[in-house]
Amino acid sequence: MTEQKPQLPALKGIFFVTGTDTEVGKTWVSCRLLERAQEAGLSCYGLKPVAAGCEETAEGWRNDDALQLMAASSVKLPYDTVNPVAFKAPIAPHIAAQQEGKVISLARLVGYVRGALSAHPADLILIEGAGGWRVPLNDREMLSALAKELELPVIQVVGMKLGCISHALLTAEAIQKDGLRYAGTMANCFGHMEVQEENLLTLRQHLPGAFAIL
Repeated sequence: MTEQKPQLPALKGIFFVTGTDTEVGKTWVSCRLLERAQEAGLSCYGLKPVAAGCEETAEGWRNDDALQLMAASSVKLPYDTVNPVAFKAPIAPHIAAQQEGKVISLARLVGYVRGALSAHPADLILIEGAGGWRVPLNDREMLSALAKELELPVIQVVGMKLGCISHALLTAEAIQKDGLRYAGTMANCFGHMEVQEENLLTLRQHLPGAFAIL
């Protein structure tokens, strides 16, 4: 039996993509949304403003998530536009920055992203966060403030595993308390989960916005 691809919406607009945690499939889901947009004839690309966990190449530090977004995008941008802030160690960005003697500036991130959005309009643009919603950039600022400064609707990727209901509901609550529109949920079924259907039903009942299962 041939496995069917999930029926995803062909989105239009600019969205911030967050997750219940790290390693829940934000990049994988973002790439599927970009591919779906291309199937619908839409122009699209993804940005990864901050990435921790890079490999050194002849062209400089490269993050796999950012490279995947580039491959799934119809609008081809330079790497430094897609991922302007990159760190070697696969750890929390603010700690990675400290280890390298650097400071991540929210104002600079906002400038990077606004510059990309202005220079490269497209039907669909996805801005992928790092880890979950409340990820520190430095001693004072959170990565979630980037979405707030840009007034972006937020898509949450939920990694379907034990504990995801509380994580998902708390994240949705935080997004809305930050004054942002909760655009919808992408439930990523990436492995075996006990009573998965019941968990999906609970999430669908309690989360606002659109709901898609992958």
